[in-house]
Amino acid sequence: MADVSGPDDAPAVPPVDEDGAGGAGGTPEAAEEPLRPDPGADDAAAERRREQHEREEDEQGYDDLRRVQQLVNNNFYGVVEASGAAFGFGAAAAPGLAPGTVEPEEADRVLRFYLPPQPCFDDALGTLRENALVVLTGQDNCGRGAGALALLRTVLGAEAGLRSLSPADALAELATSRELRPGQGYVILDYVGELRPEAVQTYEIGRLSEELARKGSYLVITAGDAARRRLALRDHCVPWQAPDPGELFEHCRALLPHAGLAPDTEKELLERVGEQRRPADVVAAAVALSEGGAEAALDILRDRHREQVREWFRGRPDADDLLALAALAFLEGIPERMLEKECAALAAHVRSWEQSGETPAAEPAGPAGAPLTGAVARQSRARWRERAVGLVTTEFRLRPSRGAGRSERCLVFTSPRIRELVIAELYDLYGYELWYPLRQWLGDLALHGDLDTRTEVARGVALLARYALVEVDENLLTVWSDGITSQRVTAALTLQFMCDVEHLAPQALSTVVSWVDNRGAGRAVTAAMALTGRLGSLYRLQALNWLWFLTNRGERVAFSARRSLVLLLQTAEADPERALLILRFVRTVIARSAPGSRERSIALRAAVQLLEASRLEAAEPVTAALLRTVPDSVRHLGSLWADVLHSSNRSRAVTALCRTLVQLRDDPSVTGAVRELGEAMRNSMTPRQWAALGGNLSIALRHPDYAIPGAHQLAQVLIGSLRGRTPGDSRRATASLRSTDPLSSAQGGRSK
Repeated sequence: MADVSGPDDAPAVPPVDEDGAGGAGGTPEAAEEPLRPDPGADDAAAERRREQHEREEDEQGYDDLRRVQQLVNNNFYGVVEASGAAFGFGAAAAPGLAPGTVEPEEADRVLRFYLPPQPCFDDALGTLRENALVVLTGQDNCGRGAGALALLRTVLGAEAGLRSLSPADALAELATSRELRPGQGYVILDYVGELRPEAVQTYEIGRLSEELARKGSYLVITAGDAARRRLALRDHCVPWQAPDPGELFEHCRALLPHAGLAPDTEKELLERVGEQRRPADVVAAAVALSEGGAEAALDILRDRHREQVREWFRGRPDADDLLALAALAFLEGIPERMLEKECAALAAHVRSWEQSGETPAAEPAGPAGAPLTGAVARQSRARWRERAVGLVTTEFRLRPSRGAGRSERCLVFTSPRIRELVIAELYDLYGYELWYPLRQWLGDLALHGDLDTRTEVARGVALLARYALVEVDENLLTVWSDGITSQRVTAALTLQFMCDVEHLAPQALSTVVSWVDNRGAGRAVTAAMALTGRLGSLYRLQALNWLWFLTNRGERVAFSARRSLVLLLQTAEADPERALLILRFVRTVIARSAPGSRERSIALRAAVQLLEASRLEAAEPVTAALLRTVPDSVRHLGSLWADVLHSSNRSRAVTALCRTLVQLRDDPSVTGAVRELGEAMRNSMTPRQWAALGGNLSIALRHPDYAIPGAHQLAQVLIGSLRGRTPGDSRRATASLRSTDPLSSAQGGRSK
């Protein structure tokens, strides 16, 4: 094990003049020839300036991400709204969306009202039993995910273990894996295909099928219709359809208590049910009928908000009203004065497009149609009262990023669902003549908008991705991901907001993975940014693995990857399981790297940044919060601190330890955790290293920020954790430490 001494503890080296001149005055001696300009030096200086500028820009990007995480943390880490999805019904997240074990209770919830659609269910069951593998293809929201769980339960039984795998590259990895468990059910939801050159081949699929059958295990994959064109999967695909809505409704009614219905009401109810295409909506109506009566069920089936939006567009709004509503769809909730400005900017883009009279060279010709004509009228605030009655309202909102206690009037939709429906209607009804200038306008906002504006743009573009994923990817995300910091942050936020929709979450992961390697440093940095937030919460291990991969690239990309690891830990404070995974991952990487290797140095740099990190919402160290609320974090933190303490990062680790002790000094409940932390650290250190830590810690605690009595006492608890000594030995060791260092006798300092 390395000695406790390291570069951080060596005497400081006096700075050397950049021109290399010696002597007191720094002037060349008379005998020396004058120095000639060195073009190479100019190039090197320019490169250093460029790198410094990039570092500052990336820092600003992470500051923006941190602010967004503080403001919309619930949007990223709250429960996913799944009412419109095929897997679950209500607001609970779909089992299998995040890779990992699918608990039996989760599967029970999803399959409570399940009705197998025929004949596709029996066809898929036959294929699964024959090949141990089947691919369910079909449209989104047709019940493929619930069907996958039902098939696995049918062949394995209700108590069998079910595991969900990542939708990106999982099949290629599984085909070559030797870790398939006997009697296990595997599911890959919304498979996006192979992303690497070594794509899974037909013979690999055959080998996987044989291995699954040999172990009595089964794999069900759900994918879009395009999966049927992949040669490797073609023979395993079964087209999937939703069950008949009327039959599903009656099936649910038979399982639920309900009162009788008047003939007219029942007729309307059944007619509305027959119009539904999503099993989730049918089940929700049946549950509402049982719990709230016929009117509650009809409210769900009538979809009042959809009718309101469609009725507004049936009136063929003029350009003035249309552009104003389109702008609001991507900028909901920003101050009214700012929205007016951006509406005018959008109108200017439309006028420019109309006056050009030709298709821009950078874009292909769009579908034929009459262009929007006429000048856009000057915006009037009073006009909103008649422009979108029932769709838009005003409210005063605080501007947390502008200053505490200040609010402004903002325009908002009367329901969050209306925003999505407006974007859907815009995409369904209007063509290239609207969307080309609209994309140019969105590009300007991503480039020049403030953080609040860009956050709303990201929300709106994520909603657009539900209907135009390819266009969003090609025309917006691909451009922004390699742009300047404001654009890259907007792209990262868009991908995170896309994860609020279950079938888009795998697509967001696929997009990020495609940017990780061989797409340039800018896109790699954007990928690192996107792997924080909701995306990193859903695909936990995948995010950590890809961030570790990025830490091994150039310094700019590695810096971003380390910052993303820190942000992941900061946002995981309320999720102990995820916080422990991050700590365990970094600890494992350090343990598996060879002493003195580049990999170990990289891992230690990441570890010390985690130990130094502050909470997202406060200046308190994350380590203090974890020691207080996540008892299982003690052994991981102890191991990380021990590793960093006998490396070149020792002084930073000591400082982080002091900050943690200061924060915990007035909390008696953490005394046991601090003692366990010291024990964990002691287990990984030699007696010499442990003694050196006591000296380092006592010196550090002389600093005015740390010379606080409570912190000194807690440090004694930490240092007194000497395994294998009797209580008398521990007291003598503590007394000896007190007699030789100022840990408990330091005078002065400040109280906090």
